[in-house]
Amino acid sequence: MAIYTKFGDKGDTILLGGRVVRKDDAVIEAIGAIDELNAALGVVIAFTDDIELREILTNVQKDIFAIGAEMASEKTTKIVTPAKIEKLEKTIDGIEPKLERLTHFIIPGGSKTASILHLARTICRRAERRVVSASAKNKINPEIIKYLNRLSDLLFVLARYENRKKRVVESIWRGK
Repeated sequence: MAIYTKFGDKGDTILLGGRVVRKDDAVIEAIGAIDELNAALGVVIAFTDDIELREILTNVQKDIFAIGAEMASEKTTKIVTPAKIEKLEKTIDGIEPKLERLTHFIIPGGSKTASILHLARTICRRAERRVVSASAKNKINPEIIKYLNRLSDLLFVLARYENRKKRVVESIWRGK
């Protein structure tokens, strides 16, 4: 069986459940940003040697895939639950005390892994904005927005932690 169907050649696609929408529909835009986020997390996993980080991000990737599926589905089953958000918060709470308190904005970058985590964080923020836009006209589980918001926090903390472990000094933004 070929991977191509030619159905989308005129700019349409089919959501789970059979509803046909334009490829520039807000839900498809959100699903696309979520897919980009998942791919970026895959890049981080490929570049890191840290087993704990790989495990955290592999579990997040599974959640992200489920978010995309939930957004594409017309069913009311909610895959993203408060428990998934609490898991992210516990991970953040376990890492944050190991970091210096932030008193300034930091410029994204540092080690290779931290830099890719910062990139993933910005993609996560875009995905969050796209889901917010899609939720204006579509019934979307509000836990998805909360999950993405918390995930961007986790990615920020993980990037900072990677720099700390590699003894890379964070670049502080002091204005002009």
